[in-house]
Amino acid sequence: MATILQIETATATCSAALSLNGETIALKELAAQNIHAGSLTLFIDEVMQQAGLAYADLDAIAVSKGPGSYTGLRIGVSTAKGICFAVDRPLIAISTLQMMAKGFLNTTADYQGLVCPMIDARRMEVFTALYDAELAEILPVTASIIDEQSYQEQLKDRHITFIGDGAMKCSEVIVSPNAEFSAVSFNSAAHMSQLAFEAFKRQNFEDVAYFEPYYLKDFVVTQAKKKV
Repeated sequence: MATILQIETATATCSAALSLNGETIALKELAAQNIHAGSLTLFIDEVMQQAGLAYADLDAIAVSKGPGSYTGLRIGVSTAKGICFAVDRPLIAISTLQMMAKGFLNTTADYQGLVCPMIDARRMEVFTALYDAELAEILPVTASIIDEQSYQEQLKDRHITFIGDGAMKCSEVIVSPNAEFSAVSFNSAAHMSQLAFEAFKRQNFEDVAYFEPYYLKDFVVTQAKKKV
């Protein structure tokens, strides 16, 4: 048996969940800007209380590793690592984009097309990858600027559902009868449950001391236009 605490903070959603052998047993989340630092540990405590568990009862801690928000990822990973050190448990890192695709596939029975999770990276750029219905990677994780030619080769003979907070802004650019767009983000720690359990069974753990989020892009500080 494996009881895993799961943390997702890569986007505006702050999410904590508990799973038992790949099944979600407790969940607390909220989608809002700039709440992660103040809310994540409270959400974690709440799901632990919901399940009636102590931190010593955990077998592992899983965290969404990115790509995504620089600040959100730092908060999620540092919190996960802190708990790992405190209770001497292993750390599991889950691709944020794969987690999103898994969430879509879990809610779409018998889907046979491709799924393209997109995280808004400002302007017409998105963090994205492309998966089939078995979660096999068709196109690798990239930071892509979307234009009229994007995904046209794949859309010739395959249906693609684009999901996430970056999908809708691309809907007027990617034009094809085989393209479908959903504003649902699927950024939820609940969608990590099966992925985290499979990683646990494989003993696919990270080095807690040296693990870093997968930012994909360098952090850029922008100067405020309005002077205080």
